[in-house]
Amino acid sequence: MTTSAMLSSGSVWPKNYFATTHWSVVLAAGRDDTTRARAALEILCQTYWRPLYCYVRRRGYSPEDAQDLTQECFHRVLEGQSLAHADPHRGKFRSFLLGAMNHCLADVSARRLAQKRGSGQSPLSLEWAAAEQRTMPEPADHKTPDQAFDQEWATTLLTEVLNRLEGEYWDAGKTELFDALKQTLVGTRESQPYAMLAQQLGLNEGALRTAVHRLRKRYRELVREEIANTVGTPEEVDEEMRYLVKLSAGG
Repeated sequence: MTTSAMLSSGSVWPKNYFATTHWSVVLAAGRDDTTRARAALEILCQTYWRPLYCYVRRRGYSPEDAQDLTQECFHRVLEGQSLAHADPHRGKFRSFLLGAMNHCLADVSARRLAQKRGSGQSPLSLEWAAAEQRTMPEPADHKTPDQAFDQEWATTLLTEVLNRLEGEYWDAGKTELFDALKQTLVGTRESQPYAMLAQQLGLNEGALRTAVHRLRKRYRELVREEIANTVGTPEEVDEEMRYLVKLSAGG
């Protein structure tokens, strides 16, 4: 089974699947502007800022202007200026963020960007250097800004899922097991070095295969949960899942 097939298989639906989604955080912040809702929204911004930075850079802005525009976009979101347009029934969470950025690009001129530098506005703490390394295209990379945004969105989402999965194994005292088996999330079942890993972990091969199956199953569940957090209806999960599979396969 390939990575793409692994992501698309399975339909696990926890009972509280849509109880707290990224959309509910956005709507709560827009409706109540509570400290808790705003803090949750800021965490979302810190999680999903890289796709927007990548998008702006692909639009031709310098690293400095792209940094300022990304900060300005999230400043507007956090201050509620973009929340009036937030509606999960009108699109996906990633579309909402991209729309907020396009509004920002239309409103903020280069002169205003220069004026904002050093203005005292409290910025988010973001890792610009790492994002810049991943942003610059290879010579044969002809992705449009929108395609680059979606590709980086998929990468960010899957990284977030992997971090959540690692956290679960950490909480269960199984960090060594996770570190050894995380490589099995890539590639087909047939290509996995089961014998080597079993020897490394002191397990028989049957127990190792069971551990890998559980890891991959939980990974699929978390991917579906994270996607569910970013769409407005359960019906959109499979559609977004198929799109994510296409992106993860390099399509």
